[in-house]
Amino acid sequence: MTTALRVPEELSARVPAEQRGPGLERDAVRLLVSRGAEVSHHEFVELPRLLRAGDLLVVNTSATLAAAVDGHVGHARVMVHFSTRGDDGRWAVELREPDGKGTTRARAGGPAGTEVRLPEDVRLVLEEPLSADGARLWWARVSAPTGRDDDPDVLGLLREDGRPIRYAYTERDQPLSAYQTVFALPSADGAGSAEMPSAARPFTARLVAELVSRGVQFAPVTLHTGVASAEAHEPPYPERFAVPEASARLINAAGAGGGRIVAVGTTAVRAVESATGPDGVVRATEGWTGLVVTPERGVRVVDGLLTGLHEPEASHLLMLEAVAGRAAVDRAYEEALRGRYLWHEFGDVHLILPEGAIDNVDSAC
Repeated sequence: MTTALRVPEELSARVPAEQRGPGLERDAVRLLVSRGAEVSHHEFVELPRLLRAGDLLVVNTSATLAAAVDGHVGHARVMVHFSTRGDDGRWAVELREPDGKGTTRARAGGPAGTEVRLPEDVRLVLEEPLSADGARLWWARVSAPTGRDDDPDVLGLLREDGRPIRYAYTERDQPLSAYQTVFALPSADGAGSAEMPSAARPFTARLVAELVSRGVQFAPVTLHTGVASAEAHEPPYPERFAVPEASARLINAAGAGGGRIVAVGTTAVRAVESATGPDGVVRATEGWTGLVVTPERGVRVVDGLLTGLHEPEASHLLMLEAVAGRAAVDRAYEEALRGRYLWHEFGDVHLILPEGAIDNVDSAC
């Protein structure tokens, strides 16, 4: 990404699209479209005319959790972001501190043994860093209140006392419903994403119905996202995912039939590429993925990507470059800044398609 690019603070989307004016819905956002070095400007409601019959959208069905919980370390107030539940029952967590503006700022993690008091007299004890490269995220064990020997229900704690993770660029707290996409489904074990798979947020039931009526298919996958590195822009760490058999078949059939495989969000790319072999065949897979999609690794099955606009330092941009190439990403972001597009989870979106792919809509650069 061109290092000279800087996103002005006023281009942060502070509230959801539907709150910016009367009569607006989630799909009232702009859509920047890239096909190679060519860039065109659209509204998101034009998406059905930008895709073709036989194309397939890979969508993430993970529901967003109310993953932020107030706590105390000694007398100091902290905010705990519950990121990922491990197979051993521990949770990867991030501790942050209030910034006096209703949001939080980064806080050094650790040390091991630090105890955090949570609501309902639940205790959280930090045990070890998630990664040797940094101390932002820690594996922590949750213990029940004194006098009880049962395991505490962390997901119940989040439902009762949690709220959606919110960053300083947003204007105010939003209900959890504002962070759920139209594709979100409750998982059998109650797991979900610490942060919204936001690329799918502009979709409405009406728009999905129009896409289906035009012959565009959908393949659901699941990837439970962890807490993003808002300040440090660290690369992604292992996350739990699943690509079901029916979706694997749909993706393989669409590709074989000449349809374009377009992932809705970087999470969908990570899930489907983790289930794709070197032969380009997608197979039903579930578990943990540590895959980092880079230009060097490339993509094996994804042809296009619908995603939000990322900070110039964000590690996600390597994935965009893997799909489109660096020159195309640089060109698109220059146009996004020139066109005053809005950034972050409530902002505008960017559709990357193969070069020469738009043939249903007149475009203007």
